Amino acid sequence: MGVGLLYQEGYFEQYLNAAGWQQESYPINDYANQPVQPVPNADGSHMTVQVLIADETLTAYVWVADVGRVKLYLLDANHPANSQELRDLTDRLYGGDRRTRIRQEILLGIGGMRVLRQLGLNIAVVHMNEGHSALLALERARQLMQDNPSLSFWEARDILAAGCVYTIHTPVPAGLERFGYDLIDEHFPWLWKALGLTRDEFHDLGREQMGGYDLFSLPVMALKFASGANGVSQLHGEVSRMMWQWLFPDVPEHEVPVGAVTNGVHVQSWISREMGDLFDRYLGPRWRSESSDPEVWKSVEKIPDAELWRTHERRRERMVSFARQRLREQFRARGASPSEVESADEILNPDALTIGFARRFATYKRANLIFRDLERLKRLVNDPHRPVQFVFAGKAHPHDQPGKELIREIARTAADPDLRHAIVFLENYDMTIARYTVQGVDVWLNNPRRPKEASGTSGMKVIYNGGLNCSILDGWWAEAYNPRVGWAIGMGEEYNPGDEDAQDEIESQAFYNVLEQDIIPMFYNRGRDGLPREWLRKVKDSMIELSAFFSTDRMLKEYYERYYHPAYERYTKLTDAGLKTGRGFANWLEHVKDAWEDVEVVDVQVDGDSVNVGESLNVRAVRCRITANIKQKQRASCMWRVALLMLFIASPTQAER
Repeated sequence: MGVGLLYQEGYFEQYLNAAGWQQESYPINDYANQPVQPVPNADGSHMTVQVLIADETLTAYVWVADVGRVKLYLLDANHPANSQELRDLTDRLYGGDRRTRIRQEILLGIGGMRVLRQLGLNIAVVHMNEGHSALLALERARQLMQDNPSLSFWEARDILAAGCVYTIHTPVPAGLERFGYDLIDEHFPWLWKALGLTRDEFHDLGREQMGGYDLFSLPVMALKFASGANGVSQLHGEVSRMMWQWLFPDVPEHEVPVGAVTNGVHVQSWISREMGDLFDRYLGPRWRSESSDPEVWKSVEKIPDAELWRTHERRRERMVSFARQRLREQFRARGASPSEVESADEILNPDALTIGFARRFATYKRANLIFRDLERLKRLVNDPHRPVQFVFAGKAHPHDQPGKELIREIARTAADPDLRHAIVFLENYDMTIARYTVQGVDVWLNNPRRPKEASGTSGMKVIYNGGLNCSILDGWWAEAYNPRVGWAIGMGEEYNPGDEDAQDEIESQAFYNVLEQDIIPMFYNRGRDGLPREWLRKVKDSMIELSAFFSTDRMLKEYYERYYHPAYERYTKLTDAGLKTGRGFANWLEHVKDAWEDVEVVDVQVDGDSVNVGESLNVRAVRCRITANIKQKQRASCMWRVALLMLFIASPTQAER
């Protein structure tokens, strides 16, 4: 099941003013017309949950959405018993200040765990997505201590960490949840007392030094409470191990216990009906139920080139028609003249090479990279024989002024008489716009500053719709790319801080070179039958080689096999009757941590006299001894040992190695 917040105004609806500047509107969501239902109490009344917020008690309604077979429970603070300030907590996704933010996360983490308890659910494994929900770990410990009064917080933590998984979602520092200790002291005295901790011990749970002062970091706390942690692509896993190495003193970077599970997309949500029908005919029904099986996608070879191309062309035509309709609506909303509104019917060419860029408008994603050489761009889009056109969409965070400036630059550039027919910005990016674009574009463009893209998923969606990717080697594309399936911008270079302008210049020129020398010629190189055979070969290779891996089917199997099931087995072993095994484990772990620095390996045995490259070598420590008196060590300095020993508990047979 999932747990989240139910926002009455959601994120926001976007529109651009006459100057191209993003404006936000916040229409009220009518829950009666939303796919949510009140969770009933036994007497039929609407279930609520209560959480202490500073010196006030917040009462939240509990709603549920059925997402397939999964229950999604949503908390709504708009309850008449609350003060207006507390009622506003679930108004907007990114509303208010840092105080609002930490209160939203108290409601999500602590309130969410209380909802599950009220429902009578015995939760074995929790998965914290980013630090937003990390406070659930503390509420979970409080509940376990309440049920077992003699249990200490440290024992509860060691037991519960066995059933806790944490996924890191961003390598960008601004995306990490950190709070000043004034907010911690305002909101959590009741909690550290309930956990039996001092103020300083509670602070230490999330303490992170930032520029000479300390902040309370929810990602730090989450890492301390999880027995499994991962990034969302292989490259992001590497970046995360580098970011968090300071939490694991003396551990080599590659051994920091943060793995990686690369994101995937839900194929059924993003594939066009026409392409789905084509797969049904030539792949059979298994592609719908077994999308992670590579054997299924080999049958893409059976699809005739002509059918594949005509199917994709119809989707491009439909996207162009949709874009023109949206542009007419945008022009009318801005008060444009009738002639300008009518001109929308001449924007975009249904037969031209179409490149899409639609995503969140964070500055590191560099939506304006192609505008660094406008004269070169004008030559490309105005080529009468081989034209190129661009479709943009996306929202900037309401408080991100640089992101809004990127949108304004695109809007102003699209108004240039030499470009307006070939560059469009579609307002109010949502799943409808996303579907039309990923199903209709020929090339998906992604040009972030490596390595700031944790994964990215928008480009994965075009794989299943006959599109190709051209991207910086960052996020998922760093592991997906090979010359058979798409194009790379650059060779994975990383630049020093301060070199951004030089980096942008180099990589914009690299994109233009790929576009002019590879993408455009291949797209327009047609045989006598009008088919771009070389292009279609690349489309098929992209489908065959990438479809099975970059689906949520594969992603969830990987989470289950590598994280959820091992966490479940650990947790159930430690939570037997009376918590006898869990207490024993926690006490043993504390003893090992205290003695660790005084352990000396006296002798080792190595299997065999030699080893060849690529072979395994078993080394056994056969005698160890404590060389000094056990000293009390600070827990904060032992986090890497906790992680290492948790790994041994997960797989005791590996301890020898």
